[in-house]
Amino acid sequence: MTVDYLKKAAKTAATDESDVRETVQGILDDIERGGEEKAREYARKFDRWEGEIVVPDEVRRAAADQVPQKLKDDIRFAHDQVRRFAEAQRKSIGDAEIELIPGLVAGQKSIPMQAAGCYVPGGRYSHVASAIMSVTPAKVAGVEHVVACSPPRPEIGINPAILYTLDLCGADTVLALGGVQGIAAMAFGLFTGRPADILVGPGNQFVAEAKRILYGRVGIDMFAGPSEVMVIADETADPEIVAWDLVGQAEHGYNSPAWLITLSRELGERVLELAPGMIAELPETNAKNAGDAWRDYGEVILVDSREEAVRVSDEYASEHLEVHCADLDWWLANLRNYGSLFLGQETTVAFGDKTSGPNHILPTKGAAKYTGGLSVGKFLKTVTWQRMTRDANKQVGAVTARISRLEGMEGHAKTADIRLAKWFPGETFDLSAAE
Repeated sequence: MTVDYLKKAAKTAATDESDVRETVQGILDDIERGGEEKAREYARKFDRWEGEIVVPDEVRRAAADQVPQKLKDDIRFAHDQVRRFAEAQRKSIGDAEIELIPGLVAGQKSIPMQAAGCYVPGGRYSHVASAIMSVTPAKVAGVEHVVACSPPRPEIGINPAILYTLDLCGADTVLALGGVQGIAAMAFGLFTGRPADILVGPGNQFVAEAKRILYGRVGIDMFAGPSEVMVIADETADPEIVAWDLVGQAEHGYNSPAWLITLSRELGERVLELAPGMIAELPETNAKNAGDAWRDYGEVILVDSREEAVRVSDEYASEHLEVHCADLDWWLANLRNYGSLFLGQETTVAFGDKTSGPNHILPTKGAAKYTGGLSVGKFLKTVTWQRMTRDANKQVGAVTARISRLEGMEGHAKTADIRLAKWFPGETFDLSAAE
């Protein structure tokens, strides 16, 4: 089996990563020491925002009047699909209980976290889809208090469409904060008194680094990098559709990888012909992003079998993976490493990003080898419990005492000894470590 690069990327996701850790750590430390006033100071500096940080209920309600009805309908449609998929996920996560030996019963429970922080990007665009994708699964999971934050526009505040979406999805508190200061406020419980147990949502490199630094102190959805797309296409694929799906994702940013694995040299060469013209059709900023990304991070990889395509795809472990091939069930059965899988040319990453149901907050930079994307399960803790009868102590207590002594942990052994002596005073047990 051979691999031939018709186009090889000049850069990878690790290329030219800015070292923002020191800056982000400094802001986090400042805000933790200075509290809400320091967070307001950073809001004035970076967001140029002088207004209220906690968005008042009346402002949230009024936002609905500023959103066109057609957009409201679209947002509701997207929310319905994401909510229904999240509800199906929740139903699939159940409690368990088993009697391991007579008298020893053990089980597990899935318990929602108490507070979640959801970051919703602002900037040039109204990221209503990110509001839906982060808040909705948290509420479906049963999180008690969901705090959302989004960058306000100077003298205007959070985009009304984002506010409307956050209200629709059930956010309990909305903070007009962007960047590291927003992440810090949610993590430390500023303005709410409810420190987040988990922080989720996409953001720029500063937001991603803030979440990474705070991980361990709080949970996070995942370590985030630039958005990625991979397409696997055979001779049955439409090169124009394939090319647009690659270009469409490359517009995310100058460092967004777009990869094609193809079993057809003709298709690969046609995509290489089409992509530059498609990029030129985009608006100026989008075209600049897509052009830089395609030039530096785009790849077209020719393979000679579908097994080799699977091997290469699993090695890349892309965030989004589209399959434009015959026999889609075979690909579903054999592909392993991806954030979200799009089977057939009828679906595309943009559908998943905005509307179709499965979450769009997904692992990047190879993390799909060990984790999936944001889901209801991220907001649930799987905890275990046990109970046992006194009779069950005969076996469990004696084995525990012997293993504890083998490990040199006499205190542990004594906790078993005392129970055996209390409940079986007339019996003799072998409680020494095996020699």
